[in-house]
Amino acid sequence: MKIQSSLYYLGLSCFPVCILSLFNIFYSYYFDYLLDVNSYIIVLFLSLFIGLILFFVGKKKKDEIGIYDQLILVFLIYLLISSLISIPFHLSIYQVSLIDAYFESVSGLSGTGFSIISDVKNLDPPLIIWRSSSQWLGGFYFLVFLVLIFSNKNFNFKMIDYGFNFEKKTDFAKNILNVSYRIFFIYLILTLIIFLLFILSDVRIFNSLNLSMTIISSGGFLPTNTLNDILKTNLHHIVLILGFLISIFNFYLLYNLFFGRNNLKDHGEDLYIFVLLLSFCLLFYLIVDLDLLKVFISVLSSIGNSGLEIAPIPKNFGLFLLILTLFGGSVLSTTSGIKFIRIYVLIKAFFIEIYRLVKPNVVLNSKIMLSDNKINKDNLRIAFLIFILFFLSLFILSSILLMDTFGFENSFKLSLLTLTNTMASNIYGLDSIDFVNLLTISKISLIIFMIIAKIELLAVFLLIRKFFLSN
Repeated sequence: MKIQSSLYYLGLSCFPVCILSLFNIFYSYYFDYLLDVNSYIIVLFLSLFIGLILFFVGKKKKDEIGIYDQLILVFLIYLLISSLISIPFHLSIYQVSLIDAYFESVSGLSGTGFSIISDVKNLDPPLIIWRSSSQWLGGFYFLVFLVLIFSNKNFNFKMIDYGFNFEKKTDFAKNILNVSYRIFFIYLILTLIIFLLFILSDVRIFNSLNLSMTIISSGGFLPTNTLNDILKTNLHHIVLILGFLISIFNFYLLYNLFFGRNNLKDHGEDLYIFVLLLSFCLLFYLIVDLDLLKVFISVLSSIGNSGLEIAPIPKNFGLFLLILTLFGGSVLSTTSGIKFIRIYVLIKAFFIEIYRLVKPNVVLNSKIMLSDNKINKDNLRIAFLIFILFFLSLFILSSILLMDTFGFENSFKLSLLTLTNTMASNIYGLDSIDFVNLLTISKISLIIFMIIAKIELLAVFLLIRKFFLSN
């Protein structure tokens, strides 16, 4: 594997951090929040310095990057960018330790939402924006990974082919800048749409900005201690639901709708997800004594892997919402989870095999949703392998967390939320967790599995297999 070929792209990934730190510096000076402004200045120059060095060191080899080098690049980006993001947490007046600062940054970049900060409301406003923007940046990187790396047919474990992908024929080395620019502007516009909707519904600008970055990235960081401090009316709740829908559906859906393209038939996955969402919401509404809007928020928050809560849920139904986190949204979105498309493939293949046992000579439709793609043995193997590896990860992480102060139930719940990058909130029957006082081994394990959950354990096994085969 040629690590040098990845350095150019690793350098490129540092430059968005420069932009975010520059924004925080301007914000701090404009509103006279100068207490920790030096930390953002340090991040600006450090990210610029590291980015330029890596950029020029790897520039000559940038066209030689292979498919496995791209996988390594994904891990390197998470590790390096999380280190840069952790600096303002560690250098702030709140005396955050190195491990806690890194924990917070990985949680933001992966969109998980676990936080070592118990009283968010009293944080310095620039640091609140920094937390929210770390999620936004993580969502942007993840979409680039999906489009340019995980859509590679040599991997195919994300099954990107079964969702609409505007960039179907892209070469990573040749198209990374053009594709990244397009993704950035669409992602920014979607964020601005959510931001403007909150503004028009009379939510404070500061809260609207942070919430829009949280929702579009399927994250869990809030600018206050609870969501109820911000969203108090039915109109606020409706805007939140619309925001969740934007993040759950295919990244290019609104883009295609706006430009009136004739490829909307390729969004069959989104249609199925919409029906699934509607079914779960109505079912939950019938069995739980809650307002319909609050039911929608709880269900969408779970399937969208955000975990934000607007109303308490009876403890008996926490497991139901916890299971919904496994679904995730569209395969090309910022959501995590096992993903709806894999569950669909396994369920449909199961019923096809059952029907063949009853009527062996019948010709069955094996098409996936509304597309012309058909289920094949590779799809089944990948989908089944992902299920096995997911529950293997669940067993490993739960076993590690059992060594901490958690009981079996809370260890299982926290592990499941970690592996779906979902915030640990009370709607899952999980009491507030003091992440600061966790054992170091628990924090490190959560950091590792938050990253693995976003990339998936299969990527690790592919790299291990490649390593042993090359030796």
